[in-house]
Amino acid sequence: MKASKRNQLGAVLFGIAVVVLVWHSKVPTEADAVMAASKLAAVGSGVAGAAGPSSGSGPHIAGCPIFPADNVWNTPIDTLKKDTHSEDYIQRMGPALPIHPNFGSEPTNGIPITIIKPGRPRIPITFTYGDESDPGHYPTPEGALMEGGPNSPEDSDRHIIMVDEGRCVLTELGGMVKQKDGSWSGGAGIKMDLTSNALRAPDKTSTDAAGLAVLPGLLRYDEIAAGEVKHAIRFTTPKTQKAYVWPARHRASPREDPTYPPMGQRFRLKADFDISKFSKENQVILKGLKKYGMILSDNGGPWFIIGEPDKRWSDSDLARLKTIKGEDFEAVDESDWQMLADSARVDPVALR
Repeated sequence: MKASKRNQLGAVLFGIAVVVLVWHSKVPTEADAVMAASKLAAVGSGVAGAAGPSSGSGPHIAGCPIFPADNVWNTPIDTLKKDTHSEDYIQRMGPALPIHPNFGSEPTNGIPITIIKPGRPRIPITFTYGDESDPGHYPTPEGALMEGGPNSPEDSDRHIIMVDEGRCVLTELGGMVKQKDGSWSGGAGIKMDLTSNALRAPDKTSTDAAGLAVLPGLLRYDEIAAGEVKHAIRFTTPKTQKAYVWPARHRASPREDPTYPPMGQRFRLKADFDISKFSKENQVILKGLKKYGMILSDNGGPWFIIGEPDKRWSDSDLARLKTIKGEDFEAVDESDWQMLADSARVDPVALR
């Protein structure tokens, strides 16, 4: 895209962001301003000279890939065989329980994303799980959007997700609390190259119990507006098995009963589930759940699917997804997809 056209597009998008803020019935807050700026930056060019999103490519944000297109998160599972433990897993997770969209139009409902610049100051952060967090300094969380907002309970997840648009580096922090002396502490922190398929080390947690990044599994309204979800969705369940399967790297349960699902287990909405009664926006989500499914990433609410807060979501429309039950899903078997020990790249031979 030429510089003049990019500037014109930026001006138009900035105008839209301003209109959204003015239109909203509440007085715009600092968080609203950061969100609007992040939305504007999310269509940026990313690494100088890098190829932008193309038709048929994997998901992107701020001109950066959200991992390569051949990453397991971004690979369709609609033709995979059903897992032999599927029925057991569904029974344990609650076949009659509804799926729950754990995101919406309010800024405190969901996990927000902040787009940052490469020159953002780096600081040391003290982590509870320092031995399982990535070493080195982190981009300062100052001014970044926090899950639940800065006034959320200190024992809540309090995720902060930052995407460096110049380096295509993802930083995820969990349980973040600003101390009285101005320093920051948290539960865990990770840094990942969004252009790479590299996984975290075995048995290493992240800000999710499964040791996975949060960003690749978040539903974003931009995807709905574009008409397609091109990745698996992050979801939670209360009780899991003391095990994990690729691409997960960590377990978080004492249960050795194999009828409980392991971390990293993938599920999909059954192919014959009728989505015609749902809105156009919800159909985009449901088509994604059929084609890419969802990955069990943490212990939490039953059938909770997670997304980014955005004023464009219709909470009443999202609530209609609660008519879908656990029994409408099935587990799939990805066991022959892994090609390398520490890589999330799907073996292309297995896809033939």
